Amino acid sequence: MNEYLFEAQEELKRLEHLVYVSLKYTRTVDVLENALHRVVSTFDLIIYGFLIKAQEEGKMTAIPKSPALCATKLGELYPDDAELQKYLTFYAFVKNVLKSKHGKREEYRRHVTLIVEMDRATAEINIDNLENCEKFGHAFFHYAAQKIEGIVPE
Repeated sequence: MNEYLFEAQEELKRLEHLVYVSLKYTRTVDVLENALHRVVSTFDLIIYGFLIKAQEEGKMTAIPKSPALCATKLGELYPDDAELQKYLTFYAFVKNVLKSKHGKREEYRRHVTLIVEMDRATAEINIDNLENCEKFGHAFFHYAAQKIEGIVPE
């Protein structure tokens, strides 16, 4: 397995622990933020794995240093892949949420929420949304493993 995919799989395990264990006992916005950082880290590793494969196939010569440029380059390499574009859009959204100024609601309770004022809307990240983010990360990993390695991971 590609080393970046392997590292992404390990990062997903850490994300699962944050979502299903840490949030159970520590319901704070800091844990929500840390989990979102893990989502971004997982996506960074998978995107880098895609770019390594593209470089090996001769589709590109150099891999950008910045994670944002890597995602942009990947989107340019595969403009017709709708599923990949969906994952890259989600990645950009999560990065935007982390960069934006945020507030919090109901900290230390079941409905702890990270509130982010965006350009045209308000994003609210709570435990349920975070579980969906974690599942989306797993879906991206499975998609990447299938595209990069040609295997279907368990």
